[in-house]
Amino acid sequence: MTEEANGTGEQQFVVVINDEEQYSVWAAERPVPAGWRALETRGTRQECLDHIGTVWTDMRPRSLRVAMGES
Repeated sequence: MTEEANGTGEQQFVVVINDEEQYSVWAAERPVPAGWRALETRGTRQECLDHIGTVWTDMRPRSLRVAMGES
């Protein structure tokens, strides 16, 4: 979606996550890259970053957490 199409004048983003449960922000109008999947959270870049800051409390990759015996 372009900035004009969403009516806000701001580019829209989506929160994406990979198999290691690492988060990122991706431009909503672009295809999600291989190895990542889009979550339902969309909005401005800052809104997406705020969401990530709330849900991504352990920055270790999933494989490391599993190796250390955590879920």
